[in-house]
Amino acid sequence: MLKEKLHIFGILGCVLCVVGSTTIVLHAPQERTIESVAEVWDLATEPAFLSYAAIVLAATFVLIYYFIPRYGQTHIMVYIGVCSLVGSLSVMSVKALGIALKLTFSGMNQLIYPQTWLFTIVVVACIVTQMNYLNKALDTFNTAVVSPIYYTMFTSLTILASVIMFKDWDRQNPTQIVTEMCGFVTILSGTFLLHKTKDMVDGLPPTLPVRIPKHEDDAAEGIPLRSAEGIPLRSPRATESFRSTL
Repeated sequence: MLKEKLHIFGILGCVLCVVGSTTIVLHAPQERTIESVAEVWDLATEPAFLSYAAIVLAATFVLIYYFIPRYGQTHIMVYIGVCSLVGSLSVMSVKALGIALKLTFSGMNQLIYPQTWLFTIVVVACIVTQMNYLNKALDTFNTAVVSPIYYTMFTSLTILASVIMFKDWDRQNPTQIVTEMCGFVTILSGTFLLHKTKDMVDGLPPTLPVRIPKHEDDAAEGIPLRSAEGIPLRSPRATESFRSTL
């Protein structure tokens, strides 16, 4: 529909991203049981996750107010960085909101807790920010490149946020952790390949030397020039000689 093509290295990068993500998902730990939205709030207000949230917010503001005005139109990672960073917080908030709604429908009203409404506000703010900068990225860069890079960064940061907030690695053995790290490295490899080859067309390098016609040399050697219609044109030197004889 968009008539955008993906070259061979782009396809390879997408495959690497999918393989890495699949590896992480297959070896992900079991979700812990949450009894109330207050329990999620306790997890979200622990020092480790608060530090992560502060770093994400600081990085987001730096990207929005410093890097986007300068590099937003030339560097694909700027817009996607904002979407992915904010997206990792939105997933945690959506998860908390989903738990609150599930418990409410099961008979344990969670709407009476102010934390539920605070998570709702965070979800709305994060989703609006994500959609805004994701649309800008899609308007500026090739969709076939934006989608896998955004998917990869969003998934990676979401996993990182989940590990910090819910302490998933405490319930995993070393084999699972190493396998997940290998999957993460595979994702990074695919993202790097997509980013470095995003300007390639049909497998050609992104910057090929362009041979400029040497009109001056041709004129110096007396080679006649022709127009697009095939009509012979005078070279600049021949024109000067003709004028000097008048």
